[in-house]
Amino acid sequence: MKTTISTLLKMHKNGEKFTVLTCYDALFATLLEDCGVDVLLVGDSLGNVVQGKETTLSVTLEHMVYHTQCVARGAEKAFIMVDMPFGTSQLSPERTFENACQLMAAGAQMVKIEGGRIMADTIQFLTQRGIPVCAHVGLTPQSIHQLGGYKIQGNTEIKAKALLEDAKILEKSGANMLLMEVIPAKLAKQISTVLSIPTIGIGAGADCSAQVLVLHDMLGLCTGKKIKFIKNFMEGSSTIQDAVCNYVKAVKASQFPGQEHEFH
Repeated sequence: MKTTISTLLKMHKNGEKFTVLTCYDALFATLLEDCGVDVLLVGDSLGNVVQGKETTLSVTLEHMVYHTQCVARGAEKAFIMVDMPFGTSQLSPERTFENACQLMAAGAQMVKIEGGRIMADTIQFLTQRGIPVCAHVGLTPQSIHQLGGYKIQGNTEIKAKALLEDAKILEKSGANMLLMEVIPAKLAKQISTVLSIPTIGIGAGADCSAQVLVLHDMLGLCTGKKIKFIKNFMEGSSTIQDAVCNYVKAVKASQFPGQEHEFH
């Protein structure tokens, strides 16, 4: 049976964690859902792990449509969420809707949009017209140059208060979910408690409704400096399938992320 937004909302209501991993092709779509991954995120992170770019900024709508089609061909059960790439959601609500329609036609069941309260009108425009939206706050990679690098967000009292207010505004605007990236675990817990919609964490502690990692990072394929919130699930696993299944089990049992993966 196909996982829908109703499925995920029911899991959230029942206090059951759901799992998210990035996915960019049909083969991995089938593998991940067979291992019990609930949501496949066609992330603009493909700019980093597939295209070899330093940032996600050069990923185009055409790239995202292509990879969404690939994932949709391999996924029979998993829910498909797709990033709106840089420059496609920062336009007028009407233009953003046109771009989101292309992703939905390609197989998306929800689009993800980076940004705080500035995106509220756009999110309201989309959700009122039948396009579910996951809002994305905290570290937003598409704003990496303005943020000055990959740094923890919401780590002062003033910034934490602003982020909490953003989350409330985005929920009120119609956002169906909220992804929080690289923020203090205490703040993520507070936001998850205040909101009624599911929260997805990446570097945001264990108290979110769901967890997400970039597939390649979870498989230990990341290079360079070790990132605090990543766990290599290939360690102790004999196959990729085992690693993914172990990730799913760890998230469902609230064993990942651990305190060593949290920001304070």
